[in-house]
Amino acid sequence: MFEFLKKKAVPKASDLTLDPNNIPRHIGIIMDGNGRWAKERMLPRTMGHKAGVETIRKVLKECERLGVRYLTLYAFSTENWKRPKEEVGALMTLLVDYLENELEELHQNQVVVNYLGKIDRLPEAAQKALRDAKEKTRNNTGVQMNLALNYGGREEIVQGVRQAMEDALAGKLRPEDLTEGLFSDYLYTQGQPDPELIIRPSGELRLSNFLLYQGAYSELWFSKINWPDFQEADLRQAIADYQSRSRRFGGLKSE
Repeated sequence: MFEFLKKKAVPKASDLTLDPNNIPRHIGIIMDGNGRWAKERMLPRTMGHKAGVETIRKVLKECERLGVRYLTLYAFSTENWKRPKEEVGALMTLLVDYLENELEELHQNQVVVNYLGKIDRLPEAAQKALRDAKEKTRNNTGVQMNLALNYGGREEIVQGVRQAMEDALAGKLRPEDLTEGLFSDYLYTQGQPDPELIIRPSGELRLSNFLLYQGAYSELWFSKINWPDFQEADLRQAIADYQSRSRRFGGLKSE
């Protein structure tokens, strides 16, 4: 059902020719495999997360070069609170450090920083760093980077339904007027196109509660590469595979 890539030599980014007229506008990535990467090197898991930040820099710049308009990174799920407190604390500190250290460069490169999820549960420092980054970059015109933090796809849908019900009770919305397009305005990704491509490294073959509504027709690309080892060439390979597929949305391929 899914295309799963076996370990093989990673091609050079320059070896792949992509159709510039068929670049996904929106790519979602489940940044998985940081812990495995660290374990393979007998390092603390936190070192894997730090290495994963370096990959964000590379992938974001490659998206900019290729013309991707939206990049959604699954950084911390609603289920990740079950992890050890020390690891969660280190992740939050890493988030703050990343935004504080990278914000000026992100701004200069016209990146728009956005977040998806209920960030009010995050530490105050993390909330402030996210809101400051969003405010500083809101008028930029480059790639929009969505950081999914304390995010869960099911919770997002339930929250959207709740808001729609409140509008209906207030007389702002008639049930018969609620369409798929209108419901999208109740989601965190309001105003953004759905992701055409969702990438998950590290060998897992599931979405793990990521963009469940928006990803209904996303092309899925899985690999065994741990996120810290994910390179620009891997992103290009994922896009090349995306471009080779026929996206019919339930219809038949036109002759």
